[in-house]
Amino acid sequence: MGTIIFSGTVVLVVLGFGNHLYWLAAVAVLFLYVQYGRDASTKTSAPTTPSSPGPAPTSYKAYRDRRDQQAKWERRYRRERPLESRRQQRERTSK
Repeated sequence: MGTIIFSGTVVLVVLGFGNHLYWLAAVAVLFLYVQYGRDASTKTSAPTTPSSPGPAPTSYKAYRDRRDQQAKWERRYRRERPLESRRQQRERTSK
């Protein structure tokens, strides 16, 4: 994907010698790729739940609340996507 973006940008820059609007288009394409393109390509991989996305809990009660919330999310994910959760489980056990 990045190769296509960079190739298109080079073409826009070369065309920009005749019309400066192409340079603006090239800059816009690179900006959009940096903002959304790289993140989108990593988000399309297998969905996983992060083990600790937020800051460390400051008390045991905060830890328990966070743990219970994570368990609730994981149960919901398994209930709503049974085929995907079974595939992930098979991948974990085969390693």
